[in-house]
Amino acid sequence: MASMLFSEEHEIFRGAFRAFVAAEVTPNAEEWERRREVPRELWLKMGEQGFLCPWLPEEDGGLGLDFGYSMIVNQELIRGDGFGVGVPLHSDVATPYLAGYGTAEAKRRWLPGCLSGETITTVAFTEPDAGSDLAAIRTHAVRDGDDFVINGQKTFITNGWVSDLNVVAVKTDPSAGHRGISLILVDSGARGFERGRKLEKMGYHMQDTAELAFVDCRVPAANLLGEEGEGFRYLMEKLQQERLEVSIKCQTMAEECLKEAIEYTHTRSAFGRTIAAHQASAFKLAEMATEVELGRTFLEDLVAEHIAGRNIVQRVSMAKYWLAEMANRTAYAAVQLHGGYGYMEEYRICRLFRDVRSLPIVAGTSEIMKLIVARGLAPNSSR
Repeated sequence: MASMLFSEEHEIFRGAFRAFVAAEVTPNAEEWERRREVPRELWLKMGEQGFLCPWLPEEDGGLGLDFGYSMIVNQELIRGDGFGVGVPLHSDVATPYLAGYGTAEAKRRWLPGCLSGETITTVAFTEPDAGSDLAAIRTHAVRDGDDFVINGQKTFITNGWVSDLNVVAVKTDPSAGHRGISLILVDSGARGFERGRKLEKMGYHMQDTAELAFVDCRVPAANLLGEEGEGFRYLMEKLQQERLEVSIKCQTMAEECLKEAIEYTHTRSAFGRTIAAHQASAFKLAEMATEVELGRTFLEDLVAEHIAGRNIVQRVSMAKYWLAEMANRTAYAAVQLHGGYGYMEEYRICRLFRDVRSLPIVAGTSEIMKLIVARGLAPNSSR
């Protein structure tokens, strides 16, 4: 079904990026899965072609494109087996903090590298004892003259093994709860910045996920993003786009699982006819296709609202919860329709099934999304 969200210019961009993925990502995906990392050369190639941070305004060296182009990058990476490529987090989650709250000097220093692929960014929020409850973080920063001195640990950090610049949530006033949180940029070359383990995960293998540590890590006070104590508010402002980015992943993964199920059930036979011709399988495919179509309609409407600058916090929380669970239902059904072959690594659905399990967890669990939705359901509230 043709999408009303994308213009001819969007589709020209899609064609160019799809060709790039076919040449640079898909042939290497299995090797990157084994190595548990994506080479930096890919980032540099993407930067050279203008595929990183396409939304950055022209005055910052970018193309000034809308979020629809970021959506296309996310979709085509997944369709080309590059689900674990950490570019969407770099382009659409981490770099926006620098662009939105960084000083003019910080932007001059780092944004060119974000565009070229020479500077890989990440967000360092989650801690061993603080995930969805960001107010409970323990990493703290103390002002010392013209510097901040940071101590603490972070975990489950996407791009953490290769990051050059880290957006770190810290407590600058531990007694103030969430009002004591600040965001600070930490260069990976800073004294006292340490990488811990590269974490072994159930799926999402080509994506490096790491532990980070800060041991009397000294950074210039000018690396503070925005105002001290306003970090939690900045997080809330940017989480809308982060959850939308993950929702795009959910929908695209569901579409890919459905595609694999349709192709397999129409070519594999049992009891003298294709698996798709059996009523139980046909009904299951129909259910999967209906949910995927509903998800696509909801998601594209949300993206259009986001591009228009509207507040979609309530609805994107619904989307992130529902699409993540729907993607997992679709993956489960697709594996079941493959029978024993669905459990074999040589079949694409096996990896899709492993990878999709992360989606109800990242960027806020399904349970947290439900709490956000429920709190917005007050009588006479506008939604």
